[in-house]
Amino acid sequence: MVATAETHLYRKDVHKKGQHLTVQDREKLVKPYLPSPQPTSPNRASTRRRKSLRDFLKTQLHILVFVIIHALFSIYIRLRQAYHAVIDRILAILYYHHRTPELIRKDVKALSRLPQHLSIILEVKDEVKGGQSLKGLMDQLSEVSAWCICVGIPFLSVYERSGILKSYIPKTHRRISKRLYSYFGRNRPTLQMRAPHMPSFLDGDTTPSSAFPSQTTPGHLSILLLSSEDGRSTLVDLTKTLTEMSQRGKLSPSDISVELVDAEISESVMGEPDLLLLFGPEVELASYPPWQLRLTEILYVTFRVFPSLFWATVDCATLCSHVQDNMDVGYQVFLRALHRYAKAQMRFGR
Repeated sequence: MVATAETHLYRKDVHKKGQHLTVQDREKLVKPYLPSPQPTSPNRASTRRRKSLRDFLKTQLHILVFVIIHALFSIYIRLRQAYHAVIDRILAILYYHHRTPELIRKDVKALSRLPQHLSIILEVKDEVKGGQSLKGLMDQLSEVSAWCICVGIPFLSVYERSGILKSYIPKTHRRISKRLYSYFGRNRPTLQMRAPHMPSFLDGDTTPSSAFPSQTTPGHLSILLLSSEDGRSTLVDLTKTLTEMSQRGKLSPSDISVELVDAEISESVMGEPDLLLLFGPEVELASYPPWQLRLTEILYVTFRVFPSLFWATVDCATLCSHVQDNMDVGYQVFLRALHRYAKAQMRFGR
């Protein structure tokens, strides 16, 4: 409701043909709606200033503590990296294989067990231009293949997300064979390479996948190339196939079980690896086929300040062989993973 005074002022203003209100008139209009003024005291002003000063000092103290902690942690990280670099150099000199199978066998002679199926994850380096990235990838695979043959691992599966190695199976086979010649001379073991849904390649001969030899053949290494399409996509395709067969009455829904899915995936892709080995600064599976990792040992090798703690207990139940600060494929990482695998306890849920 508009008060009588405001109405009178409005009519008076209209009568004056829209002249502006004076300062006194505006104050008179606004004054009834303004809160009553609070008396200002010197104590309240000084208290406000002291509070602002305390907040400022507290903020500066928090920033100082944060900077000190950050600096100390950065120094610790640099010292740890330098320490591990020195230790790795020393171990690389003491335990370097010199491409001699006898020395590699000596390094694993005391191990109680070795994986029969080793799986590794490799990555193409995008910063390397031209064909050097593919060449480097083949060299890494060649080294790991030679180490596997030396220690007696008969089956090696290699996962690379893009699947570039699948397009160069003959070339990759020739490069690995050349590396094996530098290790074993003319008496090098036989090598067979294949990829899911593709013919296998055996020492220059292309054979059907069904003719793939036993994984336990003495002096023989079987290499399986995997990519991202062999993981989730395979599960999706298998699910669609089983659904269509069930709808057409060719397969009863009660017959679909974990054992059936496992058998189909093992036949079309591969079985479960005994050990998965990662090379790189981070633990990243990069869309690795998930079904095959249910019981796989993924050893997590962590660096410690004291060498005696390096071979200590495993940090996680599903083990992962990943060495922090490791940036490339190296023999020391491979050897440490085998040592950790030999000491791992397999309880299978018990």
